[in-house]
Amino acid sequence: MSDALEKAEAAVKEASTDTAAVQLAFAAMELAKLAQQQPAAPAHSCEHQHKQGRSTGEWLAIACAVCVGGVGIAFASIAIAIGGISVAILALVLRSIWQDIRKGR
Repeated sequence: MSDALEKAEAAVKEASTDTAAVQLAFAAMELAKLAQQQPAAPAHSCEHQHKQGRSTGEWLAIACAVCVGGVGIAFASIAIAIGGISVAILALVLRSIWQDIRKGR
């Protein structure tokens, strides 16, 4: 019976060793699961808020506003040029009339 008792003790030791190894394996698996569930720490944490970039619609609206503004400035420049020419012609006509009046014609 001592042989059977020794075999039983060896089996118990082996089972307890296997159980410890299995428990270590389970603990390692749990740690791996926890590591995957936790979000990665940000590389740089600051307190200010980052602005979001402009959307495509906003860029199109800005481009349209610039185009309309450019056309408006072009028409305004043409109107100013025509007004300047009109004032110059008026000044020349009035000067000519003034000279005619002074000469007595």
